[in-house]
Amino acid sequence: MPTSQLAQRQIPDRSATRAPRGAGRAAGVSGAVFASLVTAVAVCGGDAVARVFPYGGRHRSVNDLGNQFVPFHAHLWDLLHGRAEGGLLFNWQSGYGTSFLPDFGTYLTSPFALLVAVFPREDIDLAVYVVTVLKMTAAAAAMAWLLLGQRRGPWWAAGLLGASYALCGWSVIEAAYNPMWLDGLVAFPLLCLTGEWALRGRRPVLGVLVVAVGWTANFYTAYMATLGAALVLVVRVVLTREGVRERARVVGRAAVTTLLGIGLAAPVLVPLFLSTKQAYPGWSKEFGPVPWSDFFARLLPATYSFNSPAVFVGTGTLLLVAALPFHRALPVRTRCWWAGLVAVVALSLQWEPTHLLWHLFATPNGSAYRQTFVLAGLAVIAAWTGLAAGVPGVRALAAGAGLLVAAALWAGSSALVTPWGYALFAGGLAVAAAAWRALDRRRLRAAAGGLLAAVLVAQAAATTAYGHKGKLAGLDDYPSWNTAHTARARALAGADGWPAYRTDAGRPALSGNDPVLLGGEGGSYYSSHTPDVFTRTMTALGAGSTSRGRSVQSLDNPVTDALFAVGARLKPDGTVARAEALPLVTVRPAGEPGAYGDSPFANQELLLGAKVYEDPVAPGVCRAGTEAFLWAPEYNATARLTGGRPFKLNGNPPKNRAALQSLGLSRGPASKLVFDRPAPDRWALSCLDGARLHAAVAGLRAKAATAVRVTSSGLTAALPPGSAGTAVVAVPAIAGWSCDGRPGQSRLGLLAVPLDGRSTTVSCAFSPPGLPAGAAVAGVSVLVLAGLALRRRRRGGGAAV
Repeated sequence: MPTSQLAQRQIPDRSATRAPRGAGRAAGVSGAVFASLVTAVAVCGGDAVARVFPYGGRHRSVNDLGNQFVPFHAHLWDLLHGRAEGGLLFNWQSGYGTSFLPDFGTYLTSPFALLVAVFPREDIDLAVYVVTVLKMTAAAAAMAWLLLGQRRGPWWAAGLLGASYALCGWSVIEAAYNPMWLDGLVAFPLLCLTGEWALRGRRPVLGVLVVAVGWTANFYTAYMATLGAALVLVVRVVLTREGVRERARVVGRAAVTTLLGIGLAAPVLVPLFLSTKQAYPGWSKEFGPVPWSDFFARLLPATYSFNSPAVFVGTGTLLLVAALPFHRALPVRTRCWWAGLVAVVALSLQWEPTHLLWHLFATPNGSAYRQTFVLAGLAVIAAWTGLAAGVPGVRALAAGAGLLVAAALWAGSSALVTPWGYALFAGGLAVAAAAWRALDRRRLRAAAGGLLAAVLVAQAAATTAYGHKGKLAGLDDYPSWNTAHTARARALAGADGWPAYRTDAGRPALSGNDPVLLGGEGGSYYSSHTPDVFTRTMTALGAGSTSRGRSVQSLDNPVTDALFAVGARLKPDGTVARAEALPLVTVRPAGEPGAYGDSPFANQELLLGAKVYEDPVAPGVCRAGTEAFLWAPEYNATARLTGGRPFKLNGNPPKNRAALQSLGLSRGPASKLVFDRPAPDRWALSCLDGARLHAAVAGLRAKAATAVRVTSSGLTAALPPGSAGTAVVAVPAIAGWSCDGRPGQSRLGLLAVPLDGRSTTVSCAFSPPGLPAGAAVAGVSVLVLAGLALRRRRRGGGAAV
């Protein structure tokens, strides 16, 4: 094709020429702002169409959004306002006391998370929603800025492509209810930008800081984003630099930038990695690729699946990507590298070795295609590479459209496609093809750009709304903050007695993390870092759990309440029940008490050091006046005493484990145990003698700590003179505790301190394992970075930043 004809297809835009730096910066700002606006309109529009919070009565908080992220952001609000029990290192409120820095690094270290502080606490759901939308808009802006930094072109087109990246199916469907993943969506274009700086030998210090913020915000998706950015840099180096030495120099600069940035994040990363090793194992599964029909179906708008790659980025963007191999305004070499990169990464999603590489060598629990946002980003960069060289010709667009139609036809056998998806795809493809071609005509340029934006917004909004429909139909959902939350929070605050005793948010729970959502210092806790020792200890004592042991529920039981210093417990009717409770620190006899067995009743007695349960006087019948407790961890139905109210047990192995359940006071033979469904294979009934429990608690209290002072990450207890044996602290014996200058020990899963008979105090402090090592790595990184900056300045390299 003659050069003159190619020139006619160039989009007339001054930014495509060699403009002054100020003009390029202005284009970048314009493109970023436009990308953010388009993204916000599409996301909020889709949520409004679906009538989900905050635009309607449907719950938005599905799965981990309501179970983890909203409660943890509420705890962050409390920390920022000085209202939390604990600090950045330790959380006194969850799981009877647990390490907080790993949770902070996993869920809350995004700079955006700090914005929750400006909202009223009762608007925590709205705060998390606003943070989620802002992360998407920031990702769109960052991508638009990157595109205009790589190649000059029309700012509005870069903005449109940036928005298509932020509105990819993975973002609006999966990451929207896992908002910590959205930090990876922001990080990918920013990490690619650090690669551009390494390519040009610019901004070494700023590049390190960008890497550090990205890895601190969410290391998991930042790792994936780093792999993707490295692939982008390789292609950029191959296409723009000649010679092994020059290419190696660029790669070396990028590697140093990345390593130093990760090093700066080490105080968060090292404790986080060690914590994952100490967490309860949860669920593991083998990877299996999805059928290619499902893979291609996710290119279409308005599809939903929890476990397939949501690659949708808008038909207009996909058309540019598909036309790239046929775009003759670009050298063949450039077309091959960029189209090949997109294809290879797409294939890597379906091959187990590369799947494991993308996911840190462990198949994730659900949503096995979490790296999909990187593929979406690569597709957008490839689309911009072609567009910046000029609008593809008719033949290229026709060929690209043919590829997309073929993919859509292949997807026809998938159960994921919908009539609406096909209609939006077909209409969007026709409009996008016509709009891209119309850009050659000056009078139609504004209308064409508007049509492209309208197609993207319509398709993304429909995908957002359809995703809500799928999530609400197939996932657990949790209510947004309402009057019930407020009433519970006020009741807990009114019963507060910490550290003299704990206040537990009780059951049934509103979330897996009610202590940080509502208040108190309870036993429930749900996190990726739920300690193995905590889950196993509470399971042995009869606690229920979900998420395969990662979400441990509060155990409503007089014995465990006494042992864990729970003096007030919120009941389902909103009242607070008071109970006898031991201080946080008690003194037990020296020596090993034994090990937990299969019976939670015997295990509770072992930890208490007294016999308080008795066997039924007849099968299924407790002695009158005793409290009947049923243990049936795998039972999923109701049980009751004759004439009493039914109690629901939620066993569903291996995912859920039913808790030890009180059935109320027995009236003797008139209160026989009744299962409302066939009895489970494994169950036991035992009868708690309240008088025996009262005597046991009184005996332990006589030798317990006389005063306990708690800090943000430790405690000090005053003991009676002559205390000997073992001091037992009612917190799980997780790694990181040190007491009286020695590593903390464990007694039946609780923190223990040997006593010599002369000590009158016990002092314990908590420091997350790996924090000193992480701080040392960060210190070294700072020194190396300072040295490199000084060397650059002395060599006349200009400003080090």
